[in-house]
Amino acid sequence: MKKRYILTDLDGTLLRSDQSISKYSVRVLTEALDKGHVISYATARSYISSMKILSTVPWKFPLVLYNGALLYDPVCQKLIDGNFLDTQISNEIIGIGEQNGISPFLFLLDADDKERVYHRKLNRSCDFQFFDSRPNDSRFKKVTPLLFPEDSKTIIVAFIGTYEEVSPIYQSVKNKFEDQIHIHFMEDSYITNNYFLEFSHPLANKKRGLELWCEHVECNTEDVLVFGDNLNDIGMFEEAGSKIAVQNAHEQLKKLACEVIDHHDKDTVAKYISRIV
Repeated sequence: MKKRYILTDLDGTLLRSDQSISKYSVRVLTEALDKGHVISYATARSYISSMKILSTVPWKFPLVLYNGALLYDPVCQKLIDGNFLDTQISNEIIGIGEQNGISPFLFLLDADDKERVYHRKLNRSCDFQFFDSRPNDSRFKKVTPLLFPEDSKTIIVAFIGTYEEVSPIYQSVKNKFEDQIHIHFMEDSYITNNYFLEFSHPLANKKRGLELWCEHVECNTEDVLVFGDNLNDIGMFEEAGSKIAVQNAHEQLKKLACEVIDHHDKDTVAKYISRIV
């Protein structure tokens, strides 16, 4: 049997539009893992958020989380590796956002490496929608003042808003810290007419996440097959040996793909994996 190395995006790719995974996909992934194939996922989500959906799959290999900022061991449930943004820069970005009328969500690891999401009192519809999409999530905490503690590790400073609302923040932060940050700025898949603007460490991206993953599972990037749909998957597509875009993918990603398969709502990633393993 030829061992396959597979890394898939979640939202818009493996997951369906209602943020769920089908029983068929769970079965295919479980059987492939049981056969010895090396399969995992690279996502913008956290461990807690992704596991609420994917806990029925017996993940064995490192997970690439927060758009590549973290590599996480799902068996021992602990941090393996990561790239964290400077605390002073993080807090300055908060100030730039609030000068433009938007308070961010702060994604961090506390002194015990536990996932946290700090925020001010919510008063905007898009923030409520994001918060409500993660019910009973113990990471979320309202804090005053809204700052990263000195003993924390900054994962992401995330703003949500319309393009017109977050564009000035994007431009101001880019002008001041361009060489010291990584920026994700893309339309949100679930909150209509809103964008996610995220700032993180320069190496906190899926390209570097793929490289770290390969180091830990002991393969080369050209050995890996990746699936994706959005602009944050471009780094993976540039590095991987085989890259598969779903039909609903961004046109820019499709241009980098070796193959474009069916829509993500049709279990297309699982069907492809089933066929090749």
